[in-house]
Amino acid sequence: MRYQNKVAVVTGGSSGIGLETGKMLLKEGAHVAITGRDPVALAAAAKEHGFLAIKADVASLPEMDGFYRKVTNKLGKIDFLFANAGIFKGAPLEETTEEMFDEMVAINIKGVFFTVQKALPYLNDGAAIVLNSSVLNQKAWAGNSIYSATKAAVRSLARGFAADLVDRKIRVNTISPGPTFTPIFGRLGLPEAELQSIADNILSGIPMKRFGSPEEIANAVLFLGCSDSSFMTGAEIVADGGLGQL
Repeated sequence: MRYQNKVAVVTGGSSGIGLETGKMLLKEGAHVAITGRDPVALAAAAKEHGFLAIKADVASLPEMDGFYRKVTNKLGKIDFLFANAGIFKGAPLEETTEEMFDEMVAINIKGVFFTVQKALPYLNDGAAIVLNSSVLNQKAWAGNSIYSATKAAVRSLARGFAADLVDRKIRVNTISPGPTFTPIFGRLGLPEAELQSIADNILSGIPMKRFGSPEEIANAVLFLGCSDSSFMTGAEIVADGGLGQL
């Protein structure tokens, strides 16, 4: 019960890694608030698991202001923040559109930056923050140049935030997952055969020859957010099956 009576916030918390992290936080005694853009998914997660679920877009500063006010009014000041919300849109360099570029930058960089900045008045001193990056912040993969760049920016933001917040004893670390089975694959809008081909291609490059699970990533997130990692800040855990390491 490492999070007993702690207040935890998870952005992008209605599915995938965010949802699993929220569930584990509940099991360890936390009061958990989640946010996302899909009101149906949020309502379902709240009903099934008991989260405080509030619709908000991390790229909208007024919505995030309102989100944090509602969370703290209901649960109190925040002890743990997992800035997890992000999107993936892959395309070859020559086919990447301005719309794709702008959306990924708005959510994956701007959204992460202001998720943390807007949280500052509502965070307890000594709180912990974890940012969700990707193994692609250090490894090239054709068709993913913008996504990779946004995740490299997230890794850099973690270092900057850690330096900015060290006097408040707020630790900021990064989780960088490798390929993980989450609903993001189903949102690519591709035929099943093409999705399987992509999955097979990815698997061929993973030394452990399997995808990660949301539970495995969530376990690393919870480690970074609690006192087990009390001497870590500005650091990164790469959970990638060896993809970026071997």
